[in-house]
Formats: sequence, C-alpha cells, structure tokens
Amino acid sequence: MRGTTRTVAVAGISAAALLLAGCGGSSDEGTDTPAAKAGGSITVRGCNPENPLVAGNTSETCGGNVLDVVTAKLVKYNVDTAAPEMDIAESIETSDNQNFTVKLKADYKFHDGTVVKAKNFVDAWNYTAYGPNAQYGSYFFEPIEGYGDLQSTDPDGEDGPQKAPEPKAKAMSGLKVVDDTTFTIKTTAKVSNLRVRLGYTAFSPQPDAFFADPKTFGDKPVGAGPYKVDAWTKNAEIKLSKFADYSGDKAGNVDNITFKIYQDANAAYADVQANQLDVTDEVPSSALIDDKYKTDLPDRNNQQAEGVIQTITAAPTSVDPNYGPEIRKAISMAINREAIIKAIFNGSREAATGWVSPVVDGYKADVCGEACVYDPAKAKAALDAAGGFKGGKITLSYNADSSHKEWTEATCNSIKQALGVDCVATPVVDFSTFRSQIQDRKMKGLFRTGWQMDYPSIENFLTPIYGKGASSNDGDYNNPAFDAKLAEAAAATDAAESNKLYQEAEAILAKDMPSIPLWYNTSTIGWSDKVTNVKVTPFGVPDYAGISLK
Repeated sequence: MRGTTRTVAVAGISAAALLLAGCGGSSDEGTDTPAAKAGGSITVRGCNPENPLVAGNTSETCGGNVLDVVTAKLVKYNVDTAAPEMDIAESIETSDNQNFTVKLKADYKFHDGTVVKAKNFVDAWNYTAYGPNAQYGSYFFEPIEGYGDLQSTDPDGEDGPQKAPEPKAKAMSGLKVVDDTTFTIKTTAKVSNLRVRLGYTAFSPQPDAFFADPKTFGDKPVGAGPYKVDAWTKNAEIKLSKFADYSGDKAGNVDNITFKIYQDANAAYADVQANQLDVTDEVPSSALIDDKYKTDLPDRNNQQAEGVIQTITAAPTSVDPNYGPEIRKAISMAINREAIIKAIFNGSREAATGWVSPVVDGYKADVCGEACVYDPAKAKAALDAAGGFKGGKITLSYNADSSHKEWTEATCNSIKQALGVDCVATPVVDFSTFRSQIQDRKMKGLFRTGWQMDYPSIENFLTPIYGKGASSNDGDYNNPAFDAKLAEAAAATDAAESNKLYQEAEAILAKDMPSIPLWYNTSTIGWSDKVTNVKVTPFGVPDYAGISLK
C-alpha cells in the first residue's frame, strides 16, 4: 500500500508534492506517449503476500498492491495527486466530524455479480474490528464508537493456560445500516480526516460469500475493483483478469495482469531489461549508481517523490532488552545517511529528519534534531553514557527478496566504525517470512522498517505505527502523552490546528526514538518496451490499471 464535495479533503498532499506527482513519465519527457491498444496481457513484479488476500488483514505492500486493483472502497485516491474522490460512495456528509452519513451509488457490483450494499461495509468493518478474528487492519476502526467492546485481553498472555474472554459485543455501536444504500458512522470523538482515511484497503466492503468461509476466501478474494483474482499459485504468481461489469469510472486497460513473485529484485530487473517482465516497481541499488537504469532502460523508466519513509526499528524490550531509547539514539547518530544515499542510491533519497514524509501537508523538518545527524564522536559518547552496548553484536535484519543488502551492509559498517561495536546485516529469506517473524515477536535486534502512506495525511505516519497497540507498531512503543496528543489532533476541526497538534505528537517521538528515521524515498520503476501509459502514484505504486500495451 489510503471527502465531501464541500471540502477539499486532502488534509494531505502539499503543493510541492502535487507538482512532483504530476510531472511523472519516462526519463525522456519530450517524447510523445506511444499509441496504446486495448486489451492484452502484462506481467508485473510481485512479492510474497504475508497473509491471504483479505482486505482487513493485509497491512503490507506485497498483498496491498494486488488488492489495490481488486478492491473498491467508498473513496479512491487520484493517481496523479492522491486527492480523495468518491468511488462507491455517492456522498459522505457530516456537520460535526463525529456523525457521518454515507450514501452509496446504486448497483455497484462485486465480482460475483452481487450488489454492494450498506451491510457489506458494516459487516466487513465489524468483522475486521472484532478482536478474536485477529485482523491486522482492526486498529483502523478504533475511532468508531463501540470498538472497545469488540476487544478482549488474555489475562495471562498468549502463552498462558487461560483464554481471553469473549468481547462484550460483535458489532460496533457506531455503525448503523439505514437502508441498502445508506449507513451511518459515529466516532467516539471528532475525527477531522475520517473521509480521507476511508480509501484505505481495510475499509473495503466484503460480499456475502466472504462471511460464509472467511478462512479460504483470501486465496481467491472477491472484490469490486477493476480486476478480479483468477488464480494464486503460492510463491509463483497471482493472475488477475479485467472485471467486465466493473461499476467504477476507472476501468483497467489490459485484459490480464499477472503478478510474478520474485525472490530477488535483481532478477526482476534483468527480466524487464530482456522484455520478459513488463513492469518492476523496484530498481536494484546497483542500477541506481551513476543512473545506470537510465541507460539500461532508455525512455522506459520513472523516478519521483513518494509518500514513503524508511526506518530502522528495534525489537520490543520484552523480546530483546539491549536496544533502549538512548542506545537507539547513539546508533542513529552513528549512521552516515548522506554518504549511504550517495553511494548506494545515487542521491535518489533524502535524509530523514523526522518520522513524517515531506509529501504530506503538515510535514515539519528537523523534528529529530541532532539524533538524526551523523556525528561519530557524539554517537560514541552517547553509547558510553548509556552504559555501552551489552548485546554482543548489533544485528540489522532485512528481507532478502528485495534490494536491501547493499544499504543494510553500508549502514552496519557506518555503525561499527562510529561505535566500535560489531554490526551484522542479517538476511531473512523473503518478505512474508520477515514480517511474520516481526509480527510474532520472534525477531531480535534491529530490523528494517518502511511505511508507505495508506492515505495522504500526516496522521497516517504517526497513529498506525506508534499508537499504543497499533497494527504496525512493531517495537511496541507506548507513551500515553503521545496517544493523548494524537486524540487531541484528531478532534481538531481546523486543518492547520490539527497539523500543529500532530507535529507536537511527532516531537514526542524525538524524545523516545521509537524508530530510527533513515530517508524519504523516491520511487524508481522500469518497464519493458511493450507497454505504455506507465505512471507512479504518490503512494509509490505503479498505476497498474492504467498500463496499456503499445
């Protein structure tokens, strides 16, 4: 991996980002776009989804990229600007940012031919939010009234003999079906950017077929998007075909899209060069050096800013107690971000000075302060003041099926030279295994983390990652003052005031260092000479539905 007509609801994209997003295209922007033809088949790089393709249980890009074209939501995001636009929703109205009335377009169809009704949203959201269903997207429904009644706590932890009691309820009191095309949402407190959030995958509706068999549904999901899943061969490919009865206004161009699952970004890149793969959303580090990719793929490459930040997270202290806040700050000051960006990424990244991407409105520079500035002497002094590193050697884990080897090794070298502590870049076979180890709290030491915005808001870079119990809070960060500030910001009705409060929340992160900011991404992609109309969204993902064959 995400508004009413009266509101410009991008509390979201800044003017600079809008310009960057609009100036995509190939490296030769003076040429005309080749003529496109309708239909045909394309192949694109994929990676192993962590979980079955269930919208409420997919919180990573391997599955999210597929679901982006398989699902439809109340809101979609403009592929050029990320501005929210109505999709299944006819309107989303509120007078107080706490009580919302949603009206659906009539006869919007799922892939199985059934009509999307209000209950398909309400039932899906309740299923995702219900604690015992253990859906990764559950946290996104926390603002809705009654969410807490769907949760329960295991009194002696997951490994103890006792079991968590049944939650008080199975449905959130804040969701009500009015009729087939109308439902209402009531939030516990005011949520000024709720409309912006509703284009995220977890807010997808589910057809009645999902509830009949949720466990097997994810192998061949039924959505309402421009493409439907035909087959998923695990560890090999996911085949999609164009949905003939798609109800939205942005139908796909090609007849078939196959996500070919690669274990190595270099292999995917080589296949694009040889025209054996049509699109790769990842150009390996070796091809970024001296802009080699522009020579390898003349007139068939694109690089632009995206709403993505790369970070390093430490295992929770309950898993590995050797990486406390002061140790994390020392490690951060030991990382020569600028040198790594120049050597490994050919300058195609921007050193991060905080936890929020510059792509969104509300971004503030230098929030991290000196902790994000390379200074070997201060880093060593900070480590000594913290009592030194007591874990033997520092480990930095990464998934080996993408091009992380070079930069993680360079980062470890920087840390080792500055701190005098051995640091080892440690590969994990693929993204699915990597994320499972993190989610199961089996990963020790440091590990790479990255965040692709779900929806264009400063809040999205804070709440889902660092809020207590949040679905992507991989380090189990917990600071009540931070959570209180998030709640205050969410309740603000003025966008500028809301952004200010979110900035104050981010400043709390600078004190606790729950993760180590590395750099803000630009997206670099390449494609074969068989396709045209290839562009990257502000989310850093190719607009798969917009791709055509020449």
